[in-house]
Amino acid sequence: MDRKSIVTRNHPVLTRLEPKSPLSVGNGEFAFSADFTGLQTFPEAYEIPLGTQSNWGWHYTGGHQVFGDQDIVYQSFETYGRKVQYPMKPENREEAYHWLRQNPHRLQLGRLSFRFLKENGQEEEAANVIPVRQELNLWTGSLHSEFTVDGVNVQVQTVCDPEKDGIGIRVHSELIRKGRLQLFLVFPCPDMTHRSWSKSVFPDWEQENRHHTQLMTADSSSASLKRTMDEDGYAVKWIWDAGRLEQTGVHEFTLLPGALENADSWSCSVAFSASDPVPQPANAVFHASSAHWERFWNSGAAMDLSGSKDPRAAELERRIVLSQFLCAVHSGGTMPPQETGYMYNSWFGKMHLEMHWWHAAHFPLWGRTNLLRRSMDWYLTILPEARELARSQGYDGARWPKMVGYNGQQTPSPVAPGLIWQQPHPMALAEMCYLAQPERSVLEQYKEIVFEAADFMVSFAHWDGEREAYVLGPPLIPAQENHAMNESLNPPYELEYWKFGLEIATLWAERLEQPANPDWTKVAAHMASPKHEGGVYLAHENCPDTYTDKNHDHPSMLGALGLLPGTLIDKDIMKNTLLKVKECWDWESAWGWDFPMCAMTAARLGEPGLAVDFLLMDATKNTYLPNGHNYQRPGLWAYLPGNGGLLTAVAMMAAGWSRADSGNNPGFPQDGSWSVQWEGLNPLI
Repeated sequence: MDRKSIVTRNHPVLTRLEPKSPLSVGNGEFAFSADFTGLQTFPEAYEIPLGTQSNWGWHYTGGHQVFGDQDIVYQSFETYGRKVQYPMKPENREEAYHWLRQNPHRLQLGRLSFRFLKENGQEEEAANVIPVRQELNLWTGSLHSEFTVDGVNVQVQTVCDPEKDGIGIRVHSELIRKGRLQLFLVFPCPDMTHRSWSKSVFPDWEQENRHHTQLMTADSSSASLKRTMDEDGYAVKWIWDAGRLEQTGVHEFTLLPGALENADSWSCSVAFSASDPVPQPANAVFHASSAHWERFWNSGAAMDLSGSKDPRAAELERRIVLSQFLCAVHSGGTMPPQETGYMYNSWFGKMHLEMHWWHAAHFPLWGRTNLLRRSMDWYLTILPEARELARSQGYDGARWPKMVGYNGQQTPSPVAPGLIWQQPHPMALAEMCYLAQPERSVLEQYKEIVFEAADFMVSFAHWDGEREAYVLGPPLIPAQENHAMNESLNPPYELEYWKFGLEIATLWAERLEQPANPDWTKVAAHMASPKHEGGVYLAHENCPDTYTDKNHDHPSMLGALGLLPGTLIDKDIMKNTLLKVKECWDWESAWGWDFPMCAMTAARLGEPGLAVDFLLMDATKNTYLPNGHNYQRPGLWAYLPGNGGLLTAVAMMAAGWSRADSGNNPGFPQDGSWSVQWEGLNPLI
């Protein structure tokens, strides 16, 4: 396949200001989002924050021990004859509750911008800086920006170092020779600015006394800066061709480029690190970026839809290509990502572990298992916290929390502690890693994750003697989060996922030739059947108004057959359910991953036309912006579970699934409207 043509014809090209669509460069651990100048010069022109974020940059307001476990207010829920405590939202202790939700939070590491000067030395008005053309070269990872300043052309190239957390910059303009172009780096206050995350996404540039920036060293070609805020900190190093650095504010440093042999061109690089950054020269960064992204696109899978007659094919291919890039940049790091990646802080920069599958399950399907395994290892580091969470509630094994910072400690919330569908995620992801690399070393590496999750799951399931089956809940909150904790019983997706995960645990024990916990097999074989009424599945057993009063948020009952094999599911009933959802669901309240979820259900039901319709449904939450991000609403301009879900669904629709018997491209119509050429894809489990 001509992979380079597939990629390059889908480069984002902007010829005007796109306030919702800044473009980013990154490496999985760090990313930098730029405006139309290639830096972060005009953040006020964008609806979305222009982020510089990393996996290692975190902060606790006031210090690490302002509040702790002793300050959490627990709510007790009746659980089959005993009380189990959950850290829900308290009626008192508001300060502790909000501090624990907001800390630790990811840092905005700094804003790197241009300053343009008039001939008289005064600063140029923003209105005189006009975008001309901006293109993100996906094949090389290089962002090319062209604009004019009072009619004078400026060209900028921006790349991210694939190995070090920093960027390289090249600038070409006669403004350099004339001394009318400067760069400055400024640092915001590290604190959250509001108790609501959606109102706290923009950095605070006012509280100068809440943090410290120290110029450690500086000479004619480099400078080192140290950042300190409460008990946290990081370092920055900036190197350049020629010039001098001046401190122009409490937390602002301005670089005045010096004259070179080619006076109209100049370059620099800046790196961020928890301790000692070592940036490469800009030329080396550009070379490394080009080599890295060429390897990325030439490895793994590829898909070409250019021969399709369906007019929607070009848009689907665009989404596929851009989603691969965005997920590698924002979701391919050593921890599960936040839902907005490194763009800006959503939910205070924390990870949502029930979203990890959506962020990363596509990697092994697209032949890039190494990017999933980077974050899988993180579960091993938080096993002690997960074990303690299970133990504190009277359960065995390890219970994975939902909303966490880098340390895996759960966050109090009115919803998060009640969710359970994240429990089998690491088991399913570990199985995908093994299928991609069927070696004993993979089993040995992740067996604790799989086995201890299974031990929790069998102790959480409750034996119902009357129906002679194991039930789930109450208390629990299904993936469709608009259900009460103390009323939700046997949501279909969770029932199927419990069975699926426990079967994986048994299979792993067999592969390792060691005894399996007999309860894994017993519980898996006797899970309750999902409830249906009127020929359709309900959200859970106590929800007869699923399709009237509760027809919003996620239609997660569909996940029982689609994401999963659906061994507890009647296909005719699920088809009725899918059609009912399509007819009556409030799609404005859905989320970006709901559309690929529905597409996967349609594919397994042998409805490829419906699968494509769901995948490309015209709905606000299914919008993909010019930069490729899945837009949800104001405040949530980027939603990476949608991108990851799209890639998972498309891989499944093309390569099938473990029980598919319908040949090539079983999830696409076979009427000649779609030409789906691909290589390197793997089927979904």
